[in-house]
Amino acid sequence: MTAIVTTNSTLVEFLQLPYIDESPAWEYINGQAIQKTMPGGKHSLLQKRLVGVIDTAGSNYEAFPELRCTVGNRSIVADIAVVASNEIPLDENGDISSTGINFAPAWIIEILSPDQSQTRVTGNILHCMRNGTQLGWLIDTYERSIIVYRLACLPDILSGADVLPVLEGMNLTLDVNDIFAWLQRVS
Repeated sequence: MTAIVTTNSTLVEFLQLPYIDESPAWEYINGQAIQKTMPGGKHSLLQKRLVGVIDTAGSNYEAFPELRCTVGNRSIVADIAVVASNEIPLDENGDISSTGINFAPAWIIEILSPDQSQTRVTGNILHCMRNGTQLGWLIDTYERSIIVYRLACLPDILSGADVLPVLEGMNLTLDVNDIFAWLQRVS
């Protein structure tokens, strides 16, 4: 169940709230603070596997689970945000920043949870696309399909052996079956 707290606060005020990064994290969408749905086993396993596969793809990108992305008067926590290595924010010590990113990731991946609003998650993907994201995936474990969002074209619903698009320059080939095979327990 998603908790909604209607606020009259601004994005700046929201980002100063002490509880927004507690699990599950809070997002700021259309002037409202909205707590994300607690992910289940399928969600967590797909998230873990995708981050690992993307990070080993030998590219100039890194995948981050549950990274806060604040851009265009919205602050969301993407299930997976893929960011160009040279854009990863660093703190004064040269360590990765602890505050997330203040721009849209190159690629956003959302994994739909059973109690989650597909409209809200799609809205987050589209918001990122309007603000610089090049590629978005919405993974639906119930339908075993992935909706792919790319710039300047209509979304595609991919399933089965359909090959999934990735960012240019990534040495990664996956089809939809590959993704959902990760959910199978092998003895």
